[in-house]
Amino acid sequence: MPKNGKTDSKKSRNIAIGAGVAVAALLLGVASYTATKPEDSGSTVKEAAAGAAPSADAQNGVYPELEKLARRDAGDPLAQGRADAPVVMVEYADFKCGFCGKFARDTEPGLVKKYVDEGTLRIEWRNFPIFGKDSERAARGAWAAGRQDRFWQFHEAAYAEGSKEKGFGDDRLKEIARKAGVKDVDRFMKDADSDAAGSAVRKDQEEAYGLGAASTPSFLINGRPVSGAQPDEVFHQAIEAAAANAKPGTAGKPGAAGQSGAAGKSAGPKAGRDEGGSE
Repeated sequence: MPKNGKTDSKKSRNIAIGAGVAVAALLLGVASYTATKPEDSGSTVKEAAAGAAPSADAQNGVYPELEKLARRDAGDPLAQGRADAPVVMVEYADFKCGFCGKFARDTEPGLVKKYVDEGTLRIEWRNFPIFGKDSERAARGAWAAGRQDRFWQFHEAAYAEGSKEKGFGDDRLKEIARKAGVKDVDRFMKDADSDAAGSAVRKDQEEAYGLGAASTPSFLINGRPVSGAQPDEVFHQAIEAAAANAKPGTAGKPGAAGQSGAAGKSAGPKAGRDEGGSE
């Protein structure tokens, strides 16, 4: 592990995308990831800003600085949808999280059918393992499946009803990989155990912690934070509002196609929790 401040500097490089990100990350940690509705964050933001003047968008619960966290990498196997889609939903989730599984089974397929398939939405996955070694193994396995273009199939199998209760030991990971159609399971296991897998998972994890996320699932929809497996309507409203407000020329390069997988589809620095929808 890096020492003498190197870890902190690496986090800063991953998160610092502009002068406003530090303030936005603070606000996100204080307000958005403890909220149950995305629109609730506006009034809290003003108090948490400690004198910083939020933009009009921020007052409506949208942070342009956070929108820049969308990577829009056309070759990203952990993403689906057009790289130049007007709306990007960044999803921070854990395969051991029950509410993440509920979102994956009950809500996400509908979002893919309604918004991804017709080009409005891009979904970018971030591995955010917060429930110990099993979470970490699952995250590494997901990344390794992506190396053979089977991430979304792995995602579907890992989030199947009752899957997380079986754990994510080596034999179980192989079983999931086979269900996902991973052709070279030996290579899959080597990739999952590689330094590259660990680095990729840490990058996503540090990004989430840098934003103040402490629960899963957590989302950014064009810079609007949404916390928990909210009712479908919350996602529909946020996506449609983001699409309506998308500025021409702010997406990716025209014509860039994202990696579009099947629509089916860990231990952090502090203890995490999974968060469901509002009660």
